[in-house]
Amino acid sequence: MASYWFKPESVEFAFGGRPLSIETGRLAKQAAGAALVTYGETVVLVTAARAKPRPGIDFFPLVVDFVEKTSAAGKIPGGFFKREGRLSDREVLVSRFIDRSIRPLFEEGYNDETQIIATVLSADGENAPDIPAFVGASAALSISQIPFLGPIGAVRVGRVDDLFVINPSPEQQEEANLDLVVAGSRGALVMVEGGANDALEEDILEALKLAHAEIVHTIDAQQELQDRVGVPKLQMPAPRDRSEVEAKVREKAEARLAEAVQIRVKHERYAALKEIDDSVVQEFEGAYRSAPAQLDTLAAVEDRQRGLRDLSGDVKHVLHDLRSELIRKRIVDVGERIDGRGSADIRPIACEVRTVPRPHGVAVFTRGETQAMVFTTLGGKYDEQTIDALTSRTSKPFYLHYNFPPFSVGEARMQRGPGRREVGHGNLAERSLQTVLPDLEDFPYTIRLVSEVLESNGSSSMATICGATLSMMDAGVPLRAPVAGIAMGLIEEGDKVAILSDILGDEDHLGDMDFKVAGTREGITALQMDIKIRAVDWAVMERALAQAREGRLHILDCMEKETSGDFEDFKPRAELSRYAPRVEVIHIKPDRIRDVIGPGGKVIRAIQETTNTKLDVGDTGMVTIFSPDTEALNRAVTMVQDLTQEAELERIYLGKVKRITDFGAFVEIFPGTDGLIHISHLAEGRVEKVTDVLQEGDEVLAKCIEIDPTGRIRLSRKEALVDALAEADA
Repeated sequence: MASYWFKPESVEFAFGGRPLSIETGRLAKQAAGAALVTYGETVVLVTAARAKPRPGIDFFPLVVDFVEKTSAAGKIPGGFFKREGRLSDREVLVSRFIDRSIRPLFEEGYNDETQIIATVLSADGENAPDIPAFVGASAALSISQIPFLGPIGAVRVGRVDDLFVINPSPEQQEEANLDLVVAGSRGALVMVEGGANDALEEDILEALKLAHAEIVHTIDAQQELQDRVGVPKLQMPAPRDRSEVEAKVREKAEARLAEAVQIRVKHERYAALKEIDDSVVQEFEGAYRSAPAQLDTLAAVEDRQRGLRDLSGDVKHVLHDLRSELIRKRIVDVGERIDGRGSADIRPIACEVRTVPRPHGVAVFTRGETQAMVFTTLGGKYDEQTIDALTSRTSKPFYLHYNFPPFSVGEARMQRGPGRREVGHGNLAERSLQTVLPDLEDFPYTIRLVSEVLESNGSSSMATICGATLSMMDAGVPLRAPVAGIAMGLIEEGDKVAILSDILGDEDHLGDMDFKVAGTREGITALQMDIKIRAVDWAVMERALAQAREGRLHILDCMEKETSGDFEDFKPRAELSRYAPRVEVIHIKPDRIRDVIGPGGKVIRAIQETTNTKLDVGDTGMVTIFSPDTEALNRAVTMVQDLTQEAELERIYLGKVKRITDFGAFVEIFPGTDGLIHISHLAEGRVEKVTDVLQEGDEVLAKCIEIDPTGRIRLSRKEALVDALAEADA
């Protein structure tokens, strides 16, 4: 539905030491709200639109799309069609970041179909467009009629050389050992996600406080813009009065629900709750149908049907709220959770490796009713994932794919590829493990992880992290340290607070916070947090981080104990799987690269075809040779070494005479490399003619006695014979 505009307005403020401006009223004026955000030379247009209300919708249909147009960076899309296609993983991740932050902030009862589109119009390569897109989404909603309880803001925090940096540049991000994206309102954080290199809990807390202080500046600017535009918000009707229905539902169902929510097995609990819900709804519907009514007109019949739908909806709504209330009160009042655990207790953990024989590495991690089977596959340089980003093209030698099949939660539905949730969970797990991987110089493999979630009741992304650690250890990947992850929850009822470790799916749904933390024994490597409460209590955040650390260490202890028969001292296997390919790295001088490549790639193709290997030659002279066959690998290594070996002083070679001159003989000491034996170094005493001693094609011992600055080699047959005789006498 189109909004209306009075005149163009804009605000500008300092953000991370650089000006950021928000403009509205000039572009996309038929949207409900539009904001043009400029940060450096990065420009993002964000629009908010709502469709006409549709009756009968009992959920909030919100869609957020972050779109990076290649024209923004002066590029043309690749592929046959030469136009942008489905969203990339990065675009999906930014879309999720905005969606998760704004979704809880719409007024209750607002169910109009709403769409946020953030389009990158210009990208300067220095100022990432994701944070401007977030600010623009909040601004577009705030100045529209849409009943959004904002504005909110977001900021990126990095730490470089022990100093926190707001919205770091790409170069600073490369050096940073902490990278967090934080979103918040004036009084609270609403979303956090990012990675770190063994960050301490107090460092994370300090970064969050700094981020929140900076976020307030973005909120102030948006509030000023909202006040200037002055578009009135939609007035939502007062919530339905369900007090009468609630009283009757409590009378009929409260005692039964209180017993059902204590059933500890998920599918048994769900079955019991469904039976209660169905029976209560049927009872109310039966009483409504049996009540006398005058149905002499079509309008009366429609009113009767509408009344029945409203009653059913009210009963289901009250039943849902009553279940949540009973569970929350039992947690904070009694200290007992749905499955009988205390607030800091973690469900039983089981670990298994080499579950099936052929994968390079495989592990099954089970925690309660959550189970992930994670596979590790090792590949070569050519298996790296190419990332064609907006302003750069890079390769990833490590990536993780997360799959969540419907049977993992007892459902049956069509599988249509990974959705946004799977992309997000996979990225979180990948980020958690990134900092413990070995350097490519030490372990020159591409590593692909695939997590198949086999059961889910709780955080399957954290189970994926634990399973991935064990899977890579099983594959022989020399990790710096094992990583584990845990999902934390929060229940606030008045002045009572319960922080929950290893939350169930139901506790995630009805709780006030979902806080995932992954890390080693030393510190945090990644975290993700969604908060539903309206105010942040830093003391509670500190307690949650401390309790998460205790849980993480407990899980690492369990992983070590469970695999004590497979790993010595809880370290990766010393040998790769016999099914894993082998990789060898050779370093040659950059000026010898041409010898390995050959004219038009002729030499490198010949090596690959002859040995059935794959070679990658880097600009620095690093040659990576990859083959599943050790013998073939060794042959390729020898061929490359023969092509690129360098002469060594004092070394004796068996060479072949290639050319005779009046002053000496040119001898090939190895393929492509000749040296000169001067006539004075052919033998003891005077030699009149070179041909008196050597002929073309002769094999001759020659000692390298000099390599001049231009690379020319001088050899001596005389000294080689002396050394050979001396060695024989010895």
